Amino acid sequence: MPSASHRRHRAARPERRTARASVVSVVALAAVALVVSLVVAFRPDGGSGEPAAAPAASAKASASPSVSAEPSTASPSPTAGKKKESVSPTPTPSAPSPSTSARPAPRTPAATGSLAGRIRPGASYRGVATSYDIGDGDGACSFGPSSDVMTAAMNTTDYETSKACGAYVQVRAGGKSITVRITNECPAPCVAGQLDLSREAFAKLAPLSAGRITVDWSLLSPATSDTVSIRYKTGSSRYWCGIQALGHRNPLARLEVRTGDGSWLSLPRAEYNYFLSEQGTGCGGAIRLTDIYGERLTVEGLAVRAEAVQGTGVQFARR
Repeated sequence: MPSASHRRHRAARPERRTARASVVSVVALAAVALVVSLVVAFRPDGGSGEPAAAPAASAKASASPSVSAEPSTASPSPTAGKKKESVSPTPTPSAPSPSTSARPAPRTPAATGSLAGRIRPGASYRGVATSYDIGDGDGACSFGPSSDVMTAAMNTTDYETSKACGAYVQVRAGGKSITVRITNECPAPCVAGQLDLSREAFAKLAPLSAGRITVDWSLLSPATSDTVSIRYKTGSSRYWCGIQALGHRNPLARLEVRTGDGSWLSLPRAEYNYFLSEQGTGCGGAIRLTDIYGERLTVEGLAVRAEAVQGTGVQFARR
């Protein structure tokens, strides 16, 4: 038998085909054609040339992206639905939050207590009373030394950045009642509702040995023959000034100064009870005071005289 290499060598040589070889070739080709025809005839796809499962697979692939691209449109998210239900029924609180500094909107003078802060006219508060030695009578309100011993320090919460300064409060305990003026602040551990009374004031309600008693207290608009005075802080000039009102019957809600164009500018109140004009606006000009009942008093003609107490001749009405 010829070797493989020998066969390849012979196949490369040109030679004449015999008649017998031609017949064999024709028969072989016919057999191959018959096999191919039978295979094609019995294919499941009818001889299309494409796999039978290909159309279904293609349709599934083309449908998948449309479902995953926008899942929220086909079916609302359960989480979103719960969020809506939990937010909508929740009522909005009517009272301002403590992390905020909201105040009641100013109204006309007829709206009693509309400008008040935490301490409101006509309301009664329950708390405790303690006592302390007031010394020369001065305190956080910066009123200065005083011989008046019927005073009290207000807890920080109700002191409200000096808004309680100068307020008169009626205190009741054990069938007894006294009136004190707020001149100081009582920091922690004093709690909301607590009053730290002068020793003299406390002794009118209970023995000092009691140390701590339960009291009810409320805002008071007392009878007085005094009128309001104005004092400029040390260092005040026409370029910067601090203004304080003294002797007002009712708590102050605002202190305003007249600007160059005739409008009124409300000054911010410091915790030491002075209203500050940082840029000097209105220093030495007209001053307008508003109490928590909405009554306004306008004072003009006062010069910038640091630490001088200047009378005004006006006073808020008794309520």
